[in-house]
Amino acid sequence: MNPYANRRARVLAQMHEQGGGVAIIPTAPEVMRNADADYPYRHDSYFYYLTGFTEPEATLILIAGDHDQAILFCREKNQEREIWDGYRYGPLAAKEHFGLDAAHPIETIDTELPKLMANVHALFYALGSSHTLDAQLQTWLGSVRAQVRAGVTAPSKAIDIRVLLNDMRLIKDDHEIAIIQRAANISALAHARAMRTSKAGLREYHLEAELLHEFRSHGSQFPAYTSIVAAGPNACVLHYRAGDTELRDGDLVLIDAGCELDSYASDITRTFPVNGKFSGPQKALYEIVLNSQAAAIAATAPGKRFTDGHDAALQVLAQGMLDTGLLDKNKVGSLDDVINNGDYRQFYMHRTGHWLGMDVHDVGDYRDHVPEGEQKPSRTLAPGMVLTIEPGLYVRPAAGVPEQFWHIGIRIEDDALVTPSGCDILTHKAPKTVTEIEAVMRG
Repeated sequence: MNPYANRRARVLAQMHEQGGGVAIIPTAPEVMRNADADYPYRHDSYFYYLTGFTEPEATLILIAGDHDQAILFCREKNQEREIWDGYRYGPLAAKEHFGLDAAHPIETIDTELPKLMANVHALFYALGSSHTLDAQLQTWLGSVRAQVRAGVTAPSKAIDIRVLLNDMRLIKDDHEIAIIQRAANISALAHARAMRTSKAGLREYHLEAELLHEFRSHGSQFPAYTSIVAAGPNACVLHYRAGDTELRDGDLVLIDAGCELDSYASDITRTFPVNGKFSGPQKALYEIVLNSQAAAIAATAPGKRFTDGHDAALQVLAQGMLDTGLLDKNKVGSLDDVINNGDYRQFYMHRTGHWLGMDVHDVGDYRDHVPEGEQKPSRTLAPGMVLTIEPGLYVRPAAGVPEQFWHIGIRIEDDALVTPSGCDILTHKAPKTVTEIEAVMRG
């Protein structure tokens, strides 16, 4: 439990810097899907980051005062419910197992929390994140304020706990990096499995099933997000979901899929031919995207800006659009004109990456913190940051666009760990070059 205890200590130290107070971090609620069926439960990422505790109906309280404390409110042991729903730690076991100072039944939080909030400087919580929490806070604060004649004071300041936690979560520790690497390895196996399975006549959901099989068989608890399996023209829809479109000989398949392992996400995109052999036009565009990703990877290092990778990829992509005739040089002008005027957006309309961690689009500002009033530049990369690098090209039929490229959608995405000397590609085991993909599919 050392990683979680260390994180709690760091949060408490930051709370002291702001005068101390009480932090309230609840986990996620269970959500009904329909009738008596719940959605699969997934805990809140902030809560888990500080506890390692995965049960619902739980709240972590951090007290930064004369004596720092970490207190958990959780479900009591209940043998009858455990027959139906499975094991519960209960307060006593949770306190010992998760290295907490105290633990109480969740049913007592309305009585106990006002006592902990009395005479403290500030409340730290996720402001405006939950109507339920906001309503609870009103009740708890009312209980504290009712004691004003007895000399009790209520917190006079509210601070968003996410401001403290987001920067912490942006820099991954060794424990987190190891899990993300394992998740990346599993997802790489899944992409290779989908490539080997692919053939004309299958449907998108067949490949999705192969992905899910590989995820689960290696211990992943969930997909990190809804898998994109897009055949043919569907690959030009950025957030397409796996459907029932048939895989056709001569088409490409774009798969954007990654597993979640022990609460950490992976995120890989690969594009490959249904029949295992790239056509000339497919290969031409694929190599442009691959080279653009290589340029972005080279621009991902400590001291570089988050946007440097996007800018590097864009140079290669835009030049490729001119070289292949996707953009008519006589109409759009030079490479600089294409970029400055935004003409490239017809075929490339998204950024080249995002933070990755407990959430697939993980927390953390994309701009540096600077004194108020100054313009914020793009975030400076530092060792321990994990981000995706995912350029693409998406060609829809349009006047002036060479027909040989119509309906080709290509994205190549990897997960990169910023290191002291550059970056490591955590997803390098997923086949990526034309030669590698065709060899895997032949095998």
